[in-house]
This record gives sequence, structure tokens and C-alpha cells, in this order.
Amino acid sequence: MIDLVKYPVSTEKSYRLIEKNQYTFDVDVRLTKPQIRKVFENLFDIKVLAVNTHLLPTKKKRLGLNLGFKTRYKRAIITIKANQTIPIFENSDS
Repeated sequence: MIDLVKYPVSTEKSYRLIEKNQYTFDVDVRLTKPQIRKVFENLFDIKVLAVNTHLLPTKKKRLGLNLGFKTRYKRAIITIKANQTIPIFENSDS
């Protein structure tokens, strides 16, 4: 199940969304919104209120004369309850 969530996204926009209890992750392209909801509720033990997703466009990658594309992935914005957090994004004071 952990393989379905690729990694958290750390951009300026994603940090602004954290203030609204929205967390951004890159997930497997094959996942649907209900599946993403179940994965996050089971993985982090949180209550997911909404899931917004979008597919990012593929980018060209060149290696010598060969032209290919980078792997495609889906970006999911997870909205959770106000009193909950995801431990990955918690600030540490140490």
C-alpha cells in the first residue's frame, strides 16, 4: 500500500495549502479518488474530507539521440479534518 503513494510534494503552493489542511502527494496513476481516500485513511489514520486529483503532463527526456518521456504520475490534494495532521509535514523544533 505504501508503494501507491510516491512522495509528498514540497512546493510553495503545497505549503500554503497546509494552512487550509490540504496536503499534496504524488500517487500512482491507476488509483481512483475512493482508492486514494482509503489508502490515506489507513496509512495515516486520519479522516479524509475530500480528494482532488490531476494528471501532470509528461515531459520529454533526451539521452543522446534517443528521445523519450518521463514517467507520468497523478497529483492528489488531500483535505483532512481541522484538528488532524499528517506526521510527514509536522515541524520539528530540534
